[in-house]
Amino acid sequence: MAETIPTAAKAAEVLETVRRMRPRVHCLMNTVVQKFTADGITVVGGIPSMTTSLEEIESFVIKADALTINLGTLDAERRKVIRLAVDIANAEGKPWIIDPVHCDYSPSRLAFAHELIALGPTIVRGNHAEMSLIGDLPGVVSIETGPVDRLRTKDRAVKIVNGHPWMAKVTGTGCLSGGVIAAFMAVEKDPLAAATAALSVTGVSAELAAQYSNGPGSFEPAFLDALSALSGNDILTHARIEHDPS
Repeated sequence: MAETIPTAAKAAEVLETVRRMRPRVHCLMNTVVQKFTADGITVVGGIPSMTTSLEEIESFVIKADALTINLGTLDAERRKVIRLAVDIANAEGKPWIIDPVHCDYSPSRLAFAHELIALGPTIVRGNHAEMSLIGDLPGVVSIETGPVDRLRTKDRAVKIVNGHPWMAKVTGTGCLSGGVIAAFMAVEKDPLAAATAALSVTGVSAELAAQYSNGPGSFEPAFLDALSALSGNDILTHARIEHDPS
């Protein structure tokens, strides 16, 4: 298993491919963090779109290369839009990621998360509390984020030991990383390699940004700057991608 995990060199390669190909990512995103997420996708090289209009969602998902879904701000209309977007993504063979935000807070939200996961996302990403309720995910890349990000498939397991504590003090860094993962899986067929690359990029960028920041307020723009300027050599030098035997 350890021999098959993605490497820092692969992460650098996928970042370069994103910058060259400029994949389109449609985001059904927490309204609190739409701009931050769009900025993050843009600075790594992707093209975001953010509409939640029921009348427009089909056209936007068809034009996108990947879809990211975040349950952060959820209502009846958004549920309809998400269901339609997933149906279109599946019909068009487009990869999609779901972040079941706060599914540990609300039974109806948890039920909706399970409904969506049954439709076959490429990746499911959440924190420990959320992923504990989601349970086993056969055939899906499962990501549990935290001080150490843990990624699993049926036969591979990776941990990424990059990042900075200020990421947890800026609203939306996790949502942004979901958008970056979507951009990466739009150009990389192995979803584990795509997610590993994306989380390495955001983690290393956070570490570099913290060197030029005085706290969470100055960290946020520095993080976007670091994402934009990140080089392949930065990834090779700083990424800590390991086999996860746990």
